[in-house]
Parts: sequence; structure tokens; C-alpha cells
Amino acid sequence: MKLQDINKVRYQKHLKTVMAGMVISLAILGVSFGQLLISLLSDGNGSNFYYNLVGVVLAAALCLKVVHSIRHHDFMTEVYYVWQLKQALNSIYRKLKKIQQARDEDNINALIVLNFYYAASEQLFTLDDNTITMDSLKKDKAELQSLIETKNLQIKTDDYTSQLLKDF
Repeated sequence: MKLQDINKVRYQKHLKTVMAGMVISLAILGVSFGQLLISLLSDGNGSNFYYNLVGVVLAAALCLKVVHSIRHHDFMTEVYYVWQLKQALNSIYRKLKKIQQARDEDNINALIVLNFYYAASEQLFTLDDNTITMDSLKKDKAELQSLIETKNLQIKTDDYTSQLLKDF
């Protein structure tokens, strides 16, 4: 995955629109499907909990299908990119201890992965206005950059590929 420049205002606006649309659609479709199932299948005796539950599951599946089908639309560009970025960061995070251990053993691939991880995390935190851990992230990033410089390496975020994680 390659890091991209994202317009923060556009991203936040589109994310809010997508989330609001999902919540409203889920609520309306969940109730509608539930009522439809009750009217078609219920005998009027007992609880309709399972019909309502199936209605919500059907609504969620339909909403996910719609989002999946429009993920490449221009409106979804930033939202989809950030979704992919979060997936990439999560993949790295699951192996972070092994990656950090490999960094301490002078593994170049670990340095590449960590360089991407810190840069992507900084971008994500900035886009989502999550500044709580930004200081420690910048400290870790500076330490990594210092390590890279002492080894006279040229590492860029574009050097990262998900294939590098297979080593860890």
C-alpha cells in the first residue's frame, strides 16, 4: 500500500455522510425487513424477536453490499483509502512485537515496515483528529529515523509492501 495525500476536510465530510447514511439506512431497512417478515411469517402468537433479528441482519447485509459496490466511486475515495489504511495498520500491529524484535536484530525489512507504520499512523491520527498519542508516535518515528540514518540506509514509505509482513 502506498500513502496518499488526503484532503482532511473532504474526508471528514464524506465519512460523516457515509456513516449517517449507513445508520439511517440500517434503522429504516431493519425495521422494514422485520415488519415484512412478521407480516409474512408470524402466526401472531409468541415473540417476534427472531424475525426482527433476521430483519436487522438482512439490512446490515444489504448496507454492506451497497457500500462494497460503491467503494470505488469518487465520493468514497478518501473513505475507502482510510479504510484500507486501517486494515494495513492492523495487519502490522498484530505482528508489531516480532517486527520490533527484528528491528533490534538489524533486520532491514523491519525498518521498512516500521517506517511505513509510523508514517501511516501519523497520517491516520491527523485525519481522525486523534492527537492523544501523537507525541509518543513522533518520538518513536524520530528514534527510527535516527537508527536508519546511523545505518546509512535510504528507506521510504513506498518501499513497504504487505509481503514484508510474511517474514514476521
